[in-house]
Amino acid sequence: MPKLETVDLDTDLSLFKYGNLAQLPEAYRDLTETERTERLAAARDELGEDVVVLAHNYQRRELVDAADFVGDSYELSKRAAESSAEYVVFAGVTFMAESADIITDDDQTVLLPSMEASCPMAGMAEALQVDAAWAELTEAAGDRDIVPVTYMNSYADLKAFCAEQGGLVCTSSNAHRAFEWAFERGDAVLFLPDKHLGENTAHRLGLEDSTVEWDPWDAEGRAATHVADADVILWDGYCQVHERFRVEHVEQARRDHDANVIVHPECRREVVEAADRAGSTSEICDTVAEADPGETWAIGTEIHLVKHLQRWHPEVDVVPLCGDACMDCNAMRQIDPNYLTWILEELAAGRPQNAVEVAPREKELAAVAMERMLEL
Repeated sequence: MPKLETVDLDTDLSLFKYGNLAQLPEAYRDLTETERTERLAAARDELGEDVVVLAHNYQRRELVDAADFVGDSYELSKRAAESSAEYVVFAGVTFMAESADIITDDDQTVLLPSMEASCPMAGMAEALQVDAAWAELTEAAGDRDIVPVTYMNSYADLKAFCAEQGGLVCTSSNAHRAFEWAFERGDAVLFLPDKHLGENTAHRLGLEDSTVEWDPWDAEGRAATHVADADVILWDGYCQVHERFRVEHVEQARRDHDANVIVHPECRREVVEAADRAGSTSEICDTVAEADPGETWAIGTEIHLVKHLQRWHPEVDVVPLCGDACMDCNAMRQIDPNYLTWILEELAAGRPQNAVEVAPREKELAAVAMERMLEL
């Protein structure tokens, strides 16, 4: 297994780390919703409190309805840690299952229903790649200390890398506090992997004029010298859903629906500026929950959360900021209810499938990065 150059850690590209995860068996691919519902209920009855099912807000209705808890990634990891269940089934993406494994007890096992559920943005900042770039960045910075800050939407080995280099993890709601923490300890922040959340956070702190972007994909055109005096260095990664939103979508929502607009801070800077509000998944949910009956809110985030909000709050007119295709997360879509049926039936039969286990040293360091976040 490859070894990081600047951190005593063996790791690999995410594509190769979970080769043990199985595909959905053929017998489960054509189940009807009625069949699924009956078989899920039977498996849950048999398993009882031995299992807790978590579903991210971006999952489809059937998975949300079958879950014990619904929420964003870190909130669900905390739910897993608070549970006494032996098995945690996480209907999310790989980095979320890793985060749950990091903070749950050693006698709890985290299962990921689909081997294909891998977040593209997390894959834009692989620890091996960041580690290789670190030498260039720190050399260009000279005597200035760079503190790495990684978004929760990253793999465990990148969290571990950040911990070892004096950095930490953040969520979309506390990124500004993570930046402040980092500036108390260093001269510059390297923010990974989402450049849009990083840019929006830099603007919030008045650092927009000392922010630069680092393109890890452009070996020939990239010159490390441009980061020498920057306060914020943004890694060139992004969420493929949130980057699709445009200012014209905001303008059209106001024109067609006379809507208030709230978007996630993973959106482009100009979209955040055009919207009425920007906030995390939890803040978006709270905004709709607290809206007056008859208010109209256009939501700029993944389409399934928008549909959930429409169902959960029928008194509010909730509209998507652009169409279904624009707002769909391919990674989340890899988990459908048939996967959950298979995972739970296999578990009831004593055959746990698709366990996600973070290596001990990686887990220890990643936990440090997350603990630093909790101190904010």
